[in-house]
Amino acid sequence: MFNRSFHFNQFRNLFAPRKPRHPLVRLAVGLLGLAILAAMVFIGVFVGAAMILGGLAWKLLAARKGGQNGRHGDPRVVDAEYQVVRRPQLPLSR
Repeated sequence: MFNRSFHFNQFRNLFAPRKPRHPLVRLAVGLLGLAILAAMVFIGVFVGAAMILGGLAWKLLAARKGGQNGRHGDPRVVDAEYQVVRRPQLPLSR
């Protein structure tokens, strides 16, 4: 039988981020990271703005259709008025 020990530390260097030694390569990698970050923020802002504008357009279209296709004839809708009853007015429960 073989007695072989397995050390997980051998994979530490495989996935460890290493900075390049050359200063221009370091600068280029840093600028690339900043460019990726700026692009993600830029895209996120435009996606968020598009979602807000889409929601506003949806509400405007729904409001415009509301006059034509109202819920007045829908038998599932219950229209009622409610009154709040104060605690002393409730009957005593036994």
